[in-house]
Amino acid sequence: MKKNMRVGAIIKILTDSPNKIYNLKYFCDMFDAAKSSISEDVSSANETVESITEGHIITIPGIGGGVKFIPDISLEKTQLIQDRLCSLLSDGSRILGGGFLYTSDIMFDSHLVSDLAVIFARKFKDSGANYVATVETKGIPIASMVAHQLNLPLVVIRREAKYSEGSTVSINYFSGSYDRIQKMSIAKRAVQPGTKALIIDDFMRGGGSLKGLTDILSEFNIEVVGIGVAIASVVPEKKKVSSFSPIAYLEYIDEDKKEIKIVSNSEIF
Repeated sequence: MKKNMRVGAIIKILTDSPNKIYNLKYFCDMFDAAKSSISEDVSSANETVESITEGHIITIPGIGGGVKFIPDISLEKTQLIQDRLCSLLSDGSRILGGGFLYTSDIMFDSHLVSDLAVIFARKFKDSGANYVATVETKGIPIASMVAHQLNLPLVVIRREAKYSEGSTVSINYFSGSYDRIQKMSIAKRAVQPGTKALIIDDFMRGGGSLKGLTDILSEFNIEVVGIGVAIASVVPEKKKVSSFSPIAYLEYIDEDKKEIKIVSNSEIF
């Protein structure tokens, strides 16, 4: 296989599995090439991905080392994604009764959600999380994409316990969005006590669901090392969680005028 073909294959393999470490011997065996040749190929591959601001390919020394692709994104591309998200959300026809927004088409748009996930992956790349956690349902696509970018397991906390989950832990929490007590459950086998979790969700109003997620994870002595939400409402001003990172803020909804104001979070980058 020629060098340019090896470089292309290396880029494909590494970018398909972000943050997964591949031993150089893996590529030596695959291409029947010397380690020195593969090292040069990796260097060329890194130059290529960096030139299009898609990330970095790094070499990890030592017995357990190798190479891996770390996703990244430029400020300019981040702003373009934010602008697209805000533009989609500003459509007055999305307004539902009670001041809610229809966002299902956005949160299940695989291309947009993949872009949003890279923003979160960059934001939380050094969080030290062992899991990405979310609560069903609309938060699952973006949380799944973030888990893929960070090469972490995804933990889905359910509204109701399922028999297929085995033994579970459940808590009650107050949902400000629905103004009532709700329940969430997590399978005991889904996590290990004493680890760390990154919470990713699609929308936050008062933070009740995210506070519930934090509380249920604390039952396993799991530390929450970051919270990312695609959209956060500025009202109410006081949230039930103290620290979170939204990609965009929902400033207001005027049901009578069919107006929605969404602004980008300039501090996400």
